[in-house]
Amino acid sequence: QVQLVESGGGLVQPGGSLRLSCAASESIFSIYVMGWYRQAPGKQRELVAVIRSGGNTNYADSVKGRFTISRDTAKNTLYLQMNSLKPEDTAVYYCNVKGRATMTSRVDLWGQGTQVTVSS
Repeated sequence: QVQLVESGGGLVQPGGSLRLSCAASESIFSIYVMGWYRQAPGKQRELVAVIRSGGNTNYADSVKGRFTISRDTAKNTLYLQMNSLKPEDTAVYYCNVKGRATMTSRVDLWGQGTQVTVSS
């Protein structure tokens, strides 16, 4: 089973930047879509950004123009560059990969979550 390990969270001031990383423990056979979600206390998990196998990306309206999702296939790593951070971006961020671990086995993998806190 592939595992996703997240890093890069922390405490930043409004207007600051962070880059989140999500590293897979091994190569995934076939990836359909990779994404970042976030969840604030008492709220449902929401989709922040996705990148599809062909490279197309989509963003939540709340982060459009500020966040950038990217991947490095050679390093089996997904990134989320977060700029111009706002207090409302405060949440636990989770990476997600949907695809196939083998030719016959679909997977839906989640990272452990990393805390992002934006505060003065």
